[in-house]
Amino acid sequence: MKLCVLMGSADISGGSYVIFEHCLHLAEAGVAVTVVTLDPLPDRPVPWHRALARLRFVSFEAVAEERFDLALATWWKTVYELHRIDAGRYAYFVQSIESWFYPDSDVAVRNLVNATYLLPLPGITEARWIRDHLRSRFGHAYNLVPNGCSKALYAPAGPCVAPREPGRLRILVEGPLGVDFKNVARTIALARRAGIGEIWLLTSSPVARYPGVARVFSRIPAADCAAVYRSCDVLLKLSMVEGMFGPPLEMFHCGGTAVVYDVTGHDEYIEHEANALVVATGDEAGVVAALHRLAQEPGLLARLTAGAARTAAEWPDWGATSPGFAAALQAIAAAPPAIDRDRLRLSTAEFFSQYVRAEQALQAARRRTPWIRAAHRAAGRLQGLARRSPGFFQRLLTWRARLLEERTLPRARTRI
Repeated sequence: MKLCVLMGSADISGGSYVIFEHCLHLAEAGVAVTVVTLDPLPDRPVPWHRALARLRFVSFEAVAEERFDLALATWWKTVYELHRIDAGRYAYFVQSIESWFYPDSDVAVRNLVNATYLLPLPGITEARWIRDHLRSRFGHAYNLVPNGCSKALYAPAGPCVAPREPGRLRILVEGPLGVDFKNVARTIALARRAGIGEIWLLTSSPVARYPGVARVFSRIPAADCAAVYRSCDVLLKLSMVEGMFGPPLEMFHCGGTAVVYDVTGHDEYIEHEANALVVATGDEAGVVAALHRLAQEPGLLARLTAGAARTAAEWPDWGATSPGFAAALQAIAAAPPAIDRDRLRLSTAEFFSQYVRAEQALQAARRRTPWIRAAHRAAGRLQGLARRSPGFFQRLLTWRARLLEERTLPRARTRI
């Protein structure tokens, strides 16, 4: 089978990690895998995943004359690029309900994302809640293939950055700065407010330091993350939206536990008081109280890490889950086509036409004042300067996170 996988970017992210793991299994099983990214791959990409050296990465122009058996979208924006690929079948790998990434105020964008789920694309998802949502709201019967975990990489025994210190809680915060629904800067602020132990940050953002954080690990290879996990006692992960997030599961495999919000997908493997502590989303006082419990209650940390280890032992690795992904794709490729290239092209044009009209109406209703327009122009100039100066970009990310993101609650998101 010739497979074309469309990705937004090959840069560091949990979603890209999952895609790469499945693609490597497919390639090893004899599938001819080609990856096309919306963001061009740089000449010297950060070698964060072994797939970057093993898979074929090309541009849309390079495959303009190629014919594929199947083209697979993996992010909502890539659905609108499927028509650029000549394929016998088209499909969708859904890792979250991505309209929820955007606040309610971005109604035009949310509608554009949800429109991708209206298309009759067969597909695969990684979590029960996504499968159920797509069935109940959009009438899809998507294949469910849970994510695996790299058992050889994520294990309690192995190198660490620094050994854990009994009696001193080391808190790891993970995720990118500047992404509202990931809530990373505010998570760091809550860890500081708890006033216990030591805070480390593992991030895909290009920052070298952050106020109140003892160690920052920025844009490191996936193979090096296990050593960071093994050095920390608890992962503090307070995202507002997730599909089936991997970092707590990886932390479980490396001998730690987690404090998380009751975010979508957490119940795929997290159980409150059994392997982690789960706090109601937005209950920041509850987060601080959970950290205090871990530091002060005798035996709680040991009990949760033991439960986390049992969860990890029962969880499958990629070698057990990826064959299900391959079988689902083979079945889609063998079935009659659900949608053809012409309909994809027409649907893309129509959905974007509706989006432009909705966005123009919203902009007219907002009636930006001269002060707001000046602020946007200033922000644009700062972003241009940041692109030309990596050092300034790092400082800008940190200042924004410290002065704005830490002090602002994530914007409201309705789960529709």
